Amino acid sequence: MNKTKTFSFGNSRVSEQGPCYVIAAIGHNHQGELDKALQLVRVAASMGANAVKFQKRDNRVLFTKEMYEKVYDNPNSYGATYGEHRDYLEFGIDEHKTLLESANQHDVDFLSTPFDFPSVEFLEELEVPAYKVASGDLTNIPLLDYIARLGKPMFISTGAATMDEIRLAYDAVLKHHDQLCILHCTAGYPAEYDTLNLRMIPTLKKEFPEAIIGYSGHDLGILAPVIAYMLGAAVVEKHFTLNRAWKGTDHKFSLEPTGMHKMVRDLERVDMMLGDGVKHILDFEWEARKKMGKSLYTAHPLKAGTIISEQDIVFKSPGGGVPPYQLLEIVGRKLVTDLDEEEQLLVEHVEEAVA
Repeated sequence: MNKTKTFSFGNSRVSEQGPCYVIAAIGHNHQGELDKALQLVRVAASMGANAVKFQKRDNRVLFTKEMYEKVYDNPNSYGATYGEHRDYLEFGIDEHKTLLESANQHDVDFLSTPFDFPSVEFLEELEVPAYKVASGDLTNIPLLDYIARLGKPMFISTGAATMDEIRLAYDAVLKHHDQLCILHCTAGYPAEYDTLNLRMIPTLKKEFPEAIIGYSGHDLGILAPVIAYMLGAAVVEKHFTLNRAWKGTDHKFSLEPTGMHKMVRDLERVDMMLGDGVKHILDFEWEARKKMGKSLYTAHPLKAGTIISEQDIVFKSPGGGVPPYQLLEIVGRKLVTDLDEEEQLLVEHVEEAVA
């Protein structure tokens, strides 16, 4: 029997057997405001998320000078250039400590996505319990190796990647540990339903047996995560906001609080609905079984000693007596007592009991 893949960190346990581990990806949906970020943490926790996830960039290191200084003039911009825009959305160490403390107070894990080496060092100073790696860094094997050497669980998205590239990342992490979750992902913002290819989840489970498989969704709504979970995704990451109409590029495909609550609720219902795979009659079903079921009844009055024929029997509700499938076991037997018309036939009414 194959061993169930599981890894733990802090007070959390992520297992391929569930329950589903839900990551509320806040990213930069806080719009550079600490109070908003704290509110997002509180609300995500109250909606049932297991973790909140932020992002960290050292923008001067991450971007070329040309990209950093590129004019960024659009309705979602927080600066005249792309660098200014990104800098506006970044939190420093004090803000991160406050967010980490808030996550701990509300019993959710604090995760973050580093986009460069200095950001990993920054997050290590915070002692984050686990790392999320964005799809764009799936092929950044030096960064993956750097993070994996820390020995902490890693969640890696796979949008816009080939299977060979996923395997490179998988092998790079497994050189150091097996606390790995590979997240199936489509790099569309938002991703249309016909691009989700959720059947990749069983494929990833087969191809990467040492990893837990999950789903990072940019789709609209809450249907895809539930289907993904049923297909074997033990982790679900969805972007989270307080208002989809807010300024910013990610809000439009994020879940609002009600959506997050409903998604968590439906994921929990999956475990309840799937059950144990064993067929048995539930206690509350017996009454319905009797009311709606059929039994053998007498078609007319019968005297003791009568040899029962099919013409002596009718099928009627309620059930609770000899069931119709035992008709042929009754026909040809001798009745041992007088019965009125439409009297329910019982085993003890015939000469020999039905086996």
